[in-house]
Amino acid sequence: MHTTTSITRRQAFARAALGLALSGAVALPAWADVNVGVIVSATGPAAVLGIPERNTVEFCPSSIGGEKINYTVYDDGTNPGEATKIARKLVTENRVDILVGSSTVPSSLAILEVAAETRTPQLAIGPVPYTDPDKDYWMFRLPQPSELMAAAEVEYMQKTGVKKIGFIGYADSWGESFLNGLKPALAGTDIELTVVERYNRTDTSVTGQALKIISVNPEAVVIVGSGTPAALPQTTLAERGYRGTFYQSHGAVSPAFLRVAGKTAEGTIFPIGPIVVAEQLPDTHPSKKIGLKYKQMYEAKHGKGSLSPFGAHMYDGCLILEAALPVALAKAKPGTADFRAALRAAIESTPDIAATHGVFNYSEKDHFGHGPSSRVLITVENGAYKLIPESVATR
Repeated sequence: MHTTTSITRRQAFARAALGLALSGAVALPAWADVNVGVIVSATGPAAVLGIPERNTVEFCPSSIGGEKINYTVYDDGTNPGEATKIARKLVTENRVDILVGSSTVPSSLAILEVAAETRTPQLAIGPVPYTDPDKDYWMFRLPQPSELMAAAEVEYMQKTGVKKIGFIGYADSWGESFLNGLKPALAGTDIELTVVERYNRTDTSVTGQALKIISVNPEAVVIVGSGTPAALPQTTLAERGYRGTFYQSHGAVSPAFLRVAGKTAEGTIFPIGPIVVAEQLPDTHPSKKIGLKYKQMYEAKHGKGSLSPFGAHMYDGCLILEAALPVALAKAKPGTADFRAALRAAIESTPDIAATHGVFNYSEKDHFGHGPSSRVLITVENGAYKLIPESVATR
C-alpha cells in the first residue's frame, strides 16, 4: 500500500507497521521528492536478515540535500521471483529513483535484471558477485565481497597452523560466491581444500554431507549459509563427533545464529563488518563512532542484544545516499532518467563514505567499495561475539 496523506512521522510508522502486517508491504508517507524502493526478505528462510533491514529504514534520513525522501518497503518472502515482480512495480508504478535490496544474493540478482533494464541504480544488500559489465554498471554492493572475507579466514588459518579444510555451503549463488572467493585465497598456501559439499536453504538435514566431511577429517570446516540455516551443518557435524574448528561466513552472524547453534558456536571464527563489535574497536577505527550511534538507536527501539550486521547494511545504504544525493540533485530533477543516471554516477565517485561496515570508496572498477577497515575477525566466547584484535585494520 502507499499512503499519501499528511501525517506525523510517529503516526506514519504506526500505520506502516499495521500495513506490513496486513499486506506484506509498507510505504512511508509521501512527503518525499526522492523515491527510494526497498525490498527485503522479512519472511521465509532469510527473515533473520530481512527483519533488521526492514526495521532500520526508520532510522534513515527523512530529507537529504533539502529534498524529502520517501521510502517504500516490500517483503519478497525470500523469493527471487517475487523480488522481480516487486522491483518492476516500484519502478513502473512508484517511479523510484533507486532500488535497495534484497537480503539474499538470488533476490538481489533478480532485482538487478529490472535495475539494468530500466537504468535504475541499485544498492544490493546481498553480496552479489560480479555478473555482466552492462548490468553491474547499475549495481553497488553494501556487504563486503567474498574474496575480502575469505582471505581474512585463510590468513588466520595460516597463523594457527591449519593444513586441511572442508567446505559446505548453500547450493546457490551465495555458496558459490564464497567458494570462488576462498579458492584464490588458498592459492599459494599450504592449506588443502579436501572436500566440498552443498546444501539447500530449506534443508532440514545434512547428515549425508556431514558424514562425508568427517570421513576426510579436516582440521577446519568452512560453512557458508546465512542466518539460522547456517547453523544446521555446524550442529550436525558436532552431533556426529567432529571436533575441528568451525569457520562461518559473514552471512551467518546474528543473535539468532547464536541461539540456534548453542554451545556448538563456541570458538567459531567469523569474518564480519566492524559494526558487530563496535564497542570493542580501537578509538582510531573509522566505524567505531558511527557504529555505536547506530547500535544505540537500534537497541533502544528493539532491545539490548538485537543488533544485526544486516540491518547495519541498510543503514550504510542510507549513509551512501546521504553523501551522493546532493551531488545528483545539483544535476537533475528526481523522477527522471537523468537523475537516476546522475545518482548512479555520484555513488560511484563520492569518496571516503564512513559507515558502520567500514569506509566506502566505490569506483568505476569496484562496485563493492570496501577496503581492509571493512572486515574484522570475531569468535564466540560464552555465547557472545568477541573481537580477535590482531585482525583489525583502521585504514
